[in-house]
Amino acid sequence: MNDLDEGFIAGYAGLCARADLLDRINVFPVADSDTGANLRISLGPLRACGGDRAVLASRIRRLATGNSGNIAAAFFSELLPAAGIDDLPRRAARGRARAWEAVAEPQPGTMLSVFDGLDAALATSPLTAATCPTIISALQQAVVLTASTLADLRSAGVVDAGALGMFVFFDGFCRTLTGYRGPRLPLAALFPDLLAIRTDFHPPASGSFCVDTIIRPGAGRRLDTEAMAALGESVVVVPDEDQVKIHIHTPDPQDLRRRLELLGEVVGWSDEALRPGTEAANHSPVPSGSLHIMTDAAGSLPREMARRHGITLLDSYIVVGEVARPESLCDPGMIYARMRAGEKVTTAQASLVERHELYAGVCEEYGSTLYLCVGSAFTGNHATAAAWKRDNDRQNLLDIIDTGAASGRLAVIALLVARHARRTVKADTVRALAATLVDSCREYVFIDTLRYLVAGGRVSRAGGWFGELLQLKPVISPTREGVRRVGVVRNRDAQLAFASDRLRHEAVGRGDMLVLLQYSDNRGWVEETVRPRVRSILPEAELLLVPLSLTSGVHMGPGTWSLAFAPVP
Repeated sequence: MNDLDEGFIAGYAGLCARADLLDRINVFPVADSDTGANLRISLGPLRACGGDRAVLASRIRRLATGNSGNIAAAFFSELLPAAGIDDLPRRAARGRARAWEAVAEPQPGTMLSVFDGLDAALATSPLTAATCPTIISALQQAVVLTASTLADLRSAGVVDAGALGMFVFFDGFCRTLTGYRGPRLPLAALFPDLLAIRTDFHPPASGSFCVDTIIRPGAGRRLDTEAMAALGESVVVVPDEDQVKIHIHTPDPQDLRRRLELLGEVVGWSDEALRPGTEAANHSPVPSGSLHIMTDAAGSLPREMARRHGITLLDSYIVVGEVARPESLCDPGMIYARMRAGEKVTTAQASLVERHELYAGVCEEYGSTLYLCVGSAFTGNHATAAAWKRDNDRQNLLDIIDTGAASGRLAVIALLVARHARRTVKADTVRALAATLVDSCREYVFIDTLRYLVAGGRVSRAGGWFGELLQLKPVISPTREGVRRVGVVRNRDAQLAFASDRLRHEAVGRGDMLVLLQYSDNRGWVEETVRPRVRSILPEAELLLVPLSLTSGVHMGPGTWSLAFAPVP
């Protein structure tokens, strides 16, 4: 790995740590709260940058999603193949030109302005430790100006989310490349009063769909930006060898697809309804003096639910083939379908750089933070956070609890603690509640087949063969000491009977309960069969139905479901 690779990795890590903020201030071109998510997905190959960067550039073009992701893909297609730091000015100029050419209606006041600023800064000053602060300052000013350039941003009172994302990326990139160790001011200090959408801003409703597609043009066909501009709005066109990546907003995706099929072979397609998301993204703040809550996405806590409760998630990655995607941004249905089809699906931890950036980012944005960490028996996240705190947390802002939990048990603990944190300014009571829930929360995970545990090496092949022969379905419970087998059953009816028995013995009579039902690719059965049974046993309980953590689901396989519960304080 060379210096440029380390720069790309650092830039991506910083971007990931501020992705939630980017989502919250996403206004242009549609206020759908996904700029941070789209950039994380699109630039994901940079998390493990190394090897042939031209191949990485092609992978970014294929993975790019959303308006911001596709424009960034155009720029990085030219920047990534840079031969070294001295080649950056030439590559940045080419990337800037390609990004502008990719957009059918390019707008100053977006990330394009940051690319302009980077190009101009590198053209006059070679990137060194001495010039690094000047270059970063130029990018900062480019972002500040976005707030007054576009009408939507002026109305919302924020800077452009994509522009801010590129500033964060290149701040980390430039510092890492040059070794510059100068002060790194919080984003709130760099962009005062420009990082929260005004309460009186109401984005217009949209009846359109966001389409990302890959087309292989027919003979003699020309699929460039000009040709595509008439087909919809927010058009971005990025050529990729013999294919063309197209992003477009359209009110009728079926009609758009028919028209594109006349121009070439559609080899990739996704469409999603555009829904303004600022109300969901701008959750009410945690009371001053209390704690911000952070936990691992290895808990069965969906991203939108975490947002509503003001919880920051630290993602692991789900790896399918050569593509690694943040766990909370994956489509579980697609993952389980590919597993059932025999494809190898694995998990990977966020890099140390990513985890360190997130610890620093939450402390910078929220101040005192309580990290409810997945059990140390399952990952090294607790040790990593503790080491970072020892070396970097001079203000003692990050408090870390090893919950000994994973999947639904971790989610229940985080939800109840976050709710309490929003009702009190007494941080000590929040910590005390977390400690109590670590002891009182229970979870039972019901595995359908041993096949996937065998494939992952967690059960021997002989043991897996014997279990399958006898049609045994293990029941496990994640504890501080690790996974503990608490039973073995033969079918779904027996799983349901086991769960019912545990609820009667461990939940009935303990006061108000929060029950989290988790499904893999069996939502219908869990919703229609398990949920009514749980309701009959605990009629007054708060009952939530959520996807099983993919970190757990990938290891335990399709057909798995889980039950977690704890008394509500």
